[in-house]
Amino acid sequence: MSSMTPEQAAFLLQYQLPSIKNEHRTTHGVISAIPTSNADYRPDPHSKTALELAWHMAAAENTFYRSIAAGAFDFTPTPRPDHTHTAAGIAQWYDETFAKNFEALTKLTGEQAAKVLDFRGMFQLPAVAFIDFSLRHITHHRGQVSTYIRAMGGKVPAIYGESFDSAEAKKAAQAH
Repeated sequence: MSSMTPEQAAFLLQYQLPSIKNEHRTTHGVISAIPTSNADYRPDPHSKTALELAWHMAAAENTFYRSIAAGAFDFTPTPRPDHTHTAAGIAQWYDETFAKNFEALTKLTGEQAAKVLDFRGMFQLPAVAFIDFSLRHITHHRGQVSTYIRAMGGKVPAIYGESFDSAEAKKAAQAH
């Protein structure tokens, strides 16, 4: 496989930036939909709780985007601030770190986006390719959390189009 040129990497980065923003909004909505009263729900003893998954999503995305912008992966565990032991706290932290990371990604040059990064010795890809990797990772875990929400007594937000719950909320709002 030939290496990616800076021009190709810059194009891919510009192409992916709007998707990153859209996926962030969707993930924020899923995290925010975790009911406070049942946030420790897990469908199986071997599963993570909803809040554990929410923190994993927020922290992993931060690691990906921060590392892409820095030009090297740093897998030092992200310290969990005290205020992130609720869905609202995680969503707030997620928004704050996303804003900083997104700004840094928008400033990457083609050369920086094309730089080959090593991911735990398993993958060596251009930095920009890890954006897609991160989006797939977050989508996977967001799907897990979204399947927990109704079982937890919550309302599933719209993800890619309306959910049953968001459509019902829309009908109710129009009836008033």
